Amino acid sequence: MDSEQLAYFKKKLDEMGKELLSEAEKTISEMTDSNDNYPDPTDRAAAESDRNFELRIRDRERKLLAKVKAALERVEEGSYGICDECGEDISVKRLEARPVTTLCIECKTKQEDYEKAQGNM
Repeated sequence: MDSEQLAYFKKKLDEMGKELLSEAEKTISEMTDSNDNYPDPTDRAAAESDRNFELRIRDRERKLLAKVKAALERVEEGSYGICDECGEDISVKRLEARPVTTLCIECKTKQEDYEKAQGNM
């Protein structure tokens, strides 16, 4: 991967990280500012369900943020865009679709096939 592509992906990862942090801050702000008092149990249950859904999304984003940070570390150490399994370059097209990936499409397909086979046993 050339330095221009590396700079592009570093910027893309930085932006992803900032956006994830912004969403987390917004959620925290909304939840702490909220002073919901629902007399109707159905409204209270719906609000609780919405909060739980929002927290599940933020938990997934927290995990993604860790992957973004790890990808940025790989950029800095020079291993970004190299498959962890086979050591080959990960295609730019794959990195564009999933910038935090650590596996090329072939190795990811093998991993998924193995996981499916394990699940069917």
